[in-house]
Amino acid sequence: MSPACQSWANRLDSVIMVSGLLLDIDGVLVTSWRPIPGAVQAVEQLAQRAIPRMFLTNTTSKSRTQLAEVLTELGFAVAPDEIFSAARLTAEYLRAQHPGATVWVLNRGPVVEDMSGVEVVTDARVTPDVVVLGGAGPEFSHDALSRVFELMVAGVPVIAMHRSMTWSTTEGIRIDTGVYLEGLEKAAGRTIRAIGKPSPWGFRAAVDMLGLDPTSVVMVGDDLHSDVLGAQASALVGVLVRTGKFRTETLAALESDEFAPVPDHIIDSIVDLPALMDRLMTSA
Repeated sequence: MSPACQSWANRLDSVIMVSGLLLDIDGVLVTSWRPIPGAVQAVEQLAQRAIPRMFLTNTTSKSRTQLAEVLTELGFAVAPDEIFSAARLTAEYLRAQHPGATVWVLNRGPVVEDMSGVEVVTDARVTPDVVVLGGAGPEFSHDALSRVFELMVAGVPVIAMHRSMTWSTTEGIRIDTGVYLEGLEKAAGRTIRAIGKPSPWGFRAAVDMLGLDPTSVVMVGDDLHSDVLGAQASALVGVLVRTGKFRTETLAALESDEFAPVPDHIIDSIVDLPALMDRLMTSA
């Protein structure tokens, strides 16, 4: 850890007592739905401490129920109502900002069940009131993205479940929705609003679910910008893990800029989180 990062982390230890926890899933607990070594035991240790928690994820390849089932099968014992997904956040946003709208959802996974109260249409040839972009995958074809562009130019609002640039698999890093958003925005001359991480909307909604002050909640993630710095910009405490999509060179580039924000804490993996939480929860 750089001197600047260490100094900031030490300052946090001295002034903030944390009482809640937000955990990313992909890259923190699992990679390609295989548990990261020691993750199951670490999550169990945290559960024994009765720390209020939510799982805040941009994963859109599975619904909340499916996520909970898979994680429980792997040994994590997670309930669906503990998962705050980008799809759920997007549905809440749509109900609040576009009530009654017809929505075309472009996504690689079956997350429509997490979008209760939203009228989803499947035929892109019918002009929807709103377009929603989920996680990138085969559905993000040339024809589909061209249709999104066409609708943007026509003035149809386009919303993204998240702005993540990459996601991690056992075969390597894959590009995600954020890569496409920048091109669409530049070509259409319009802005696409992203709802999930790193949007403040996502972090604050999850904190509200916990009923805690943002400054007392820790966000743990493998994505330096979307998970950690995004959380810190929303007044949460950020913890970066060196697993999943973490890249040493990305952190090094950030630390070389003395004016850039840095993670509050960096740990090798979630295995180190129980000890860190013990320390943060007893700081005065």
